[in-house]
Amino acid sequence: MCGISLVAGFEHLIISIELPDPDDRHVVAAAIHGGASLIVTYNLKDFPAAQLTRYHLVAQHPDDFIADLLDLHAARVCEAAASQRRSLKNPPKSVDEYLDTLSKQKLTQTVAQLREWKAAL
Repeated sequence: MCGISLVAGFEHLIISIELPDPDDRHVVAAAIHGGASLIVTYNLKDFPAAQLTRYHLVAQHPDDFIADLLDLHAARVCEAAASQRRSLKNPPKSVDEYLDTLSKQKLTQTVAQLREWKAAL
């Protein structure tokens, strides 16, 4: 479904980024350098829309991001969630335990949608 990417060579951009928390500038610099249009983060307060607009970026909460993906590609998201759940070995988690873990991670919309696909998880 997706892989992990490593962005390098963005460091020269950090100094020019303006954010409420200067320690988050590297995230925007890497997004710009990598050609991203979206930053997925729980930390929305430190990525205000007014400041991200100048970089042609938007910040989105992980729950909204996954819920949007579920609307677009439910089967693929369920496949990824099932794969992640099966990879949990210490301890393994039942579907309900897995969904409870996601709830604790503030993924309430995601969990509500995934409950409809419980048999696939």
